[in-house]
Amino acid sequence: MNSFPRRRFLATTAGAFAGLGNLDFIRGLPQVSAQEAALDSKKVRFRPEMEPLVKLLSETPRERLLEEVAAVIKKGVTYNQLLTAVFLAGVRDVQPRPVGFKFHAVLVINSAHLAAQAARDDDRWLPLFWAMDQYKSSQAANAKEGNWHLPPVEESKVPPPHKARAAFIEAMEAWDPEAADAAIAGLSRSTGANDLFELFARFGARDFRAIGHKAIYVANSWRTLNTIGWQHAEPVLRSLTYALMAHEGDNPSRRDGAEDRPGRRNKELAAKIRGEWLDGKSDDAAVTDLLAALRQASADPAADKVVDLLNKGIAPQSVWDALFAGANELLMRAPGIRSLHAVTTTNALHHAFKTSSSDETRRWLLLQNASFLPLFRGEPGNGVEIDKLEPAAGGGLEDIFASVGKDNAGAAAKALAHLKAAGEGESFCAAARRLIYLKGTDSHDYKFSSAALEDYSHVSPQWRDRFLAASVFWFKGSTAADSGLVRRTRAALGIAG
Repeated sequence: MNSFPRRRFLATTAGAFAGLGNLDFIRGLPQVSAQEAALDSKKVRFRPEMEPLVKLLSETPRERLLEEVAAVIKKGVTYNQLLTAVFLAGVRDVQPRPVGFKFHAVLVINSAHLAAQAARDDDRWLPLFWAMDQYKSSQAANAKEGNWHLPPVEESKVPPPHKARAAFIEAMEAWDPEAADAAIAGLSRSTGANDLFELFARFGARDFRAIGHKAIYVANSWRTLNTIGWQHAEPVLRSLTYALMAHEGDNPSRRDGAEDRPGRRNKELAAKIRGEWLDGKSDDAAVTDLLAALRQASADPAADKVVDLLNKGIAPQSVWDALFAGANELLMRAPGIRSLHAVTTTNALHHAFKTSSSDETRRWLLLQNASFLPLFRGEPGNGVEIDKLEPAAGGGLEDIFASVGKDNAGAAAKALAHLKAAGEGESFCAAARRLIYLKGTDSHDYKFSSAALEDYSHVSPQWRDRFLAASVFWFKGSTAADSGLVRRTRAALGIAG
């Protein structure tokens, strides 16, 4: 983004609004006057160089958007600029409460970007164009539900830099959204990304409301900002703060809500972990032991088990191996939205664990993940155990993905055999990823696949194949119908199918 000068961007964008009559697949866009470009005073303003492109996304009808954006791309708008614009458009036009549902248009941006990064050159636009279409769908839903927009900050209430941090913490702990909004505006103007992350990592994981989406929004917004640039942080962090304050009923600071209990207890429990906890040894038996506990334990005993293992000298990596495997086992047992979020929440909390520089926060995040997994358990399901999954011979990747969606248990067994025989999983990951953006129709297709395929590399080698094989329970099979957006995107960009 920084390598694309503002003057060139403005000239390119302005040119994209004119002279489109020579593109035979659209009628063309009119020039935009300064008056037409003026923003509603009730909406937050973005940086001037982004407003024309955000306006294009916001105001173009859904049925014409892909073709008109393709025309802008042909005039010089870059992938990074479009990624920035669709993220900011969602932040402004889609209410982040409840954290999920229509707000997946924002939550999924980093997942779409990860898919695009790993795509073939001729497929790289597909995930981003899908994200644009998802934004238009959510924008329409937002309009029906009250037409919320992120408003400008009340500058008179923004605390000075030396008071912003304390004001933000006080407001968040008091669950005071108005005070928190003003405080984060001041804090984002005076504090670096690393210090901000330490705060948001804890507030994003403090409660189990919205089945993990709060922690997911923290991780995905941070990763997206790291891609598009922190000059766009203030409106994003205001949206994030508003999302993290979502709750039902009385103020959570004045009651002992079930969603808050694990977080409060784990703050005390984290202090009981030995000082040298990072120097433990990996142990497969400990992974199996913790997996067995996660199948039966409630939130508190699950965290207690992690403390016990760490204090016995077990490495945090072995704990994470059990958490990753346990999350995917929930998906194998009872595939659905609830169990899927066990995987995506674990991905988000692991990202926070890796990113945080606070020993105290890292201990607490590990315990929070252990406490959250039993809360995702739901119905008992089919009783399958991931560490007892047996490989079954198949006909290679084509045979495996032909089974996905029809016989997921059989596909998982074939995948395990293939991965063990191949000695690597990259070709499997590439095939799975491509099927997502060719056939994916839902935000969860992108969210889950990006989380699972990324975490494949975070799991220890001896558990990695089982983890990836279990992921077929939410991958797309090769026999599923192609997304209609793929055809439209390729046609708009002039790419052969």
